[in-house]
Amino acid sequence: MIFLFCLTLAFLSYEPDSHFLVKLILKYFPGLSTTQQNQLAMLQQVYNEWNNHINVISRKDIGHLYERHVLHSLAISKFKEFEPENNILDSGTGGGFPGIPLAIVSPAVRFQLVDSIGKKIRVVKAVIDALQLKNCIAYKARAEEVQGKFDFIVSRAVGPMRAMCDWTGHLITQEKKAQKGWIFLKGGDLREEIAILNRDVKVISISDFFEEEFFLGKHIIFVPA
Repeated sequence: MIFLFCLTLAFLSYEPDSHFLVKLILKYFPGLSTTQQNQLAMLQQVYNEWNNHINVISRKDIGHLYERHVLHSLAISKFKEFEPENNILDSGTGGGFPGIPLAIVSPAVRFQLVDSIGKKIRVVKAVIDALQLKNCIAYKARAEEVQGKFDFIVSRAVGPMRAMCDWTGHLITQEKKAQKGWIFLKGGDLREEIAILNRDVKVISISDFFEEEFFLGKHIIFVPA
């Protein structure tokens, strides 16, 4: 009985080797620096610690952080290589996705992460501080309350795309040197939502980038400004 009790405790306290899990990211992003790899490796520990106090990632997903949250977020980097000094708004960032992974792999790009729920932003700020991300800030705000101009607005499974575009259209910079717009991470059947959006869009299957089964049926939707 004592043996079984100890075995159970060991199982419950087990945490996967973050450096091993980072190999999943390196599979698709082999050129990351040592600093970037270390920042990625820290994510599991930091989110585990905060998730015990503030549940920003579901219990069933925290053990799949690198696939279901980090790599999923980085699909945007496979679709669009941001230019240095671009300003990116992550609207409805939740626990910091997709903004934090994108900020790690694009250190020359500036990111603002916003969410209307203060406790989530508290976690996001703590993660930014722990990773010492210099190109990323987070604050509490609703999408329609944000000030400033951005080259792209990114969002992961947050509300209808039509509403997001209506609320934040004034935030997209009018500079026309390059294409600007919204980049959404969405899953499932999107035909009705795209029809309601009533805009020209580009739909990209994330399975075009990543071979893991989790990404089947998941898409990037690019809405030009």
